[in-house]
Amino acid sequence: MSIWHNIFCVITAPRYGWEVINDSNIPTGKVFHGAYLPMLFVLALSCFVPMIYDRTITFATSLMTGIVMFWTYYLSYYIIIYLIGSFYPEMVKTEGATARMNDFVLYNLIFLVLLTILRNLLPSDFTPVLFLMIYVIWMVIRGTDHLFVKKHKVTRFVILSSVLLLGLPVLIKAILGLFIIQ
Repeated sequence: MSIWHNIFCVITAPRYGWEVINDSNIPTGKVFHGAYLPMLFVLALSCFVPMIYDRTITFATSLMTGIVMFWTYYLSYYIIIYLIGSFYPEMVKTEGATARMNDFVLYNLIFLVLLTILRNLLPSDFTPVLFLMIYVIWMVIRGTDHLFVKKHKVTRFVILSSVLLLGLPVLIKAILGLFIIQ
């Protein structure tokens, strides 16, 4: 199985996708370097697309926006892993549990990066794309089996993970966006 097959499966059918990811045994580092980082570079490049249909956007603004978007999702990955590991220490007790949690965060962020790229390619804010971000909650719910979250902790885990996955990139983007000169 390939990384891209795993991404496709976890997005289209999350429960099946998490099973495929478990069975594929692709190391997290390979997914990070082979899919996530290249997608972050594509995300940064997609920040230049609005220059085509909006003449008021300058090259410098697009460049700074691309840098901010890259670092937003890059930092989000590490911060989310740290925070989930802090709230749920049982998820980082063993090497296998840590790898599953890293995969969980990585594949969910890949979906959000794909949506952000799509938003950058569209000439206006297309509301259905924003609603698709809510789909991450469904991916998180289906990923609880992948992480072996205990039944009595599922609700809290889903809420915490969803808030972190959806909110932290927005927060980091807002903070880094303060450094963009308009």
